[in-house]
Amino acid sequence: MNNIYLVGMPGCGKTTIGGLVAKKLGVELTDLDEYIVMREGRTIPEIFEEGEAVFRQKETEALRSLAAKENLFVATGGGIVTVEENIDIMKKSGKVIFIDASVDFILQNSSLEGRPLLKDKNRIHDLYKARIALYRKSADYTVANDGILSDVCKRLEQVVRTKCK
Repeated sequence: MNNIYLVGMPGCGKTTIGGLVAKKLGVELTDLDEYIVMREGRTIPEIFEEGEAVFRQKETEALRSLAAKENLFVATGGGIVTVEENIDIMKKSGKVIFIDASVDFILQNSSLEGRPLLKDKNRIHDLYKARIALYRKSADYTVANDGILSDVCKRLEQVVRTKCK
């Protein structure tokens, strides 16, 4: 299996859904934000205090490190697609799957605490508008998260098993 990269809005379910499907496939999920925290020895909000550009640089470095490995299942951060180099890294080392959830679904079903760019919940609409085309452009496949966890997991597992070899 090539590396699998899950992209999508903050709170769309990348880590939750990815963790369940990775376990079923017998692989471990790597959460890119957690990997960055481990590498840097500080939290995402602490890194963001230096500016979003500094965080994006750290994110690209971490992604590059993971892309050098094989058979990884990676839940990326919501802004991974805002840096063209990141899309190239993911495409060259695996398949990109967009977990597509509406803003309303995210607001109803996700805690946005600890997400530096979403301190103001109204900002999620702006982020969605700014990123939706990037998610769609970068994705090899799209899996809709319509709220029924078992169904979303089945759809993601099917895509990975049949199309991501």
